[in-house]
Amino acid sequence: MREFHVIVFAIGLGLLAQEPGVEPTWLYRDVSALSERQVDLSSASCHYTPIFGEGDAQPKVPKSVTRFGELTVAPQGNCQMVQYPREEELYFVLGGSGILHYGEQSHSLSQNDFTYVPPTVRHSVSNPSNQALRIVVATARIPQDTPLSPPAELAVANLAELKEETVEGHPNSVLYKLLIGPHAAARDRMNTTYNVADFFLMDFAPGGTNLPHHHEVAEEIYLVLDGEGQMAAGGGMNGVEGLHHAKAGDAYYFRPNCTVGFYNQSASSTKAHILALRVFVPMPKNPD
Repeated sequence: MREFHVIVFAIGLGLLAQEPGVEPTWLYRDVSALSERQVDLSSASCHYTPIFGEGDAQPKVPKSVTRFGELTVAPQGNCQMVQYPREEELYFVLGGSGILHYGEQSHSLSQNDFTYVPPTVRHSVSNPSNQALRIVVATARIPQDTPLSPPAELAVANLAELKEETVEGHPNSVLYKLLIGPHAAARDRMNTTYNVADFFLMDFAPGGTNLPHHHEVAEEIYLVLDGEGQMAAGGGMNGVEGLHHAKAGDAYYFRPNCTVGFYNQSASSTKAHILALRVFVPMPKNPD
C-alpha cells in the first residue's frame, strides 16, 4: 500500500509542477548543500545559511515563519544587532559557545542551550571563544491584532534540564522534550510565545514513529539532527502519503493540512533526533 501511495504522490508532484502559481504543500532541503546569504544580522564574522523563509529559493511559501536557518559565528566574531517590532525569535545552539546580548542583559550560550527573544528587544550574538558557534535561528511573525506584553527577563535553558515525555495522540516510541511554547500555556520549559505553537525535540526509539498526521491551522518544520529513517510528507490526513529517505542534516517544511510524520529505522540501538518548530497560520476570513 505504501508503494502505491509513493507512486501516486510522485505523479501528483509532477502535475503540481506544471500548474503555474501553485505553491507546494511541503519543501525539502539538504542543509549541507545550502549557501550563505546576507541578512540583517550578517557581518564579516557572522554567517547565515537560510533553510526556509528569508534567503531561501522559495521564501514566500512559509506564511508565518519569517526565517528558519543556521547561524555560524566565527571565533572572536560578532553578529549585527537586530530588533523586530512584531516578530519573535527562537535560538537552539547546535555547537560551540558564545554570548547572547539581550537589551542591556547578556547570557552565555553553550551546546544544546535554547532561548526566546520577544518582539521589540534589541539583540545580537557574539563568540569570544576559539571555536565556531552554530545556532538554529527561527523567526515567526506575530499577527497585527495580537496584543503584546512587556518583554520578560532573558531566560536560557539547556536540553539536559528537561525530562523526556510522551505526548497524547502519539506512540510511546517517540519521546519529547518541550522547549518553548505559548505564553498562555504551562507545559513547556519556556511559556513565552505569541504565535509559535511549539518548539520541541523528538527522540525516536529504533523502529519508532510519531505516525503521519496533520495540523489544520499550523505550519511545521522538521530538522533531522541525527539518525535516519523515512519522512512522511504528502496530502492531508486522509490523502496521499509519500515516504522519503531522511538523514542527519535534512530539513522539511510542511504547510497546514499537509501530512507529516517520521519512521525511524529499526536497526538495534539506532535512535533519531528531530528538532521541530510549529507555528500558527492565520486562516482566511469568510467574506460571507
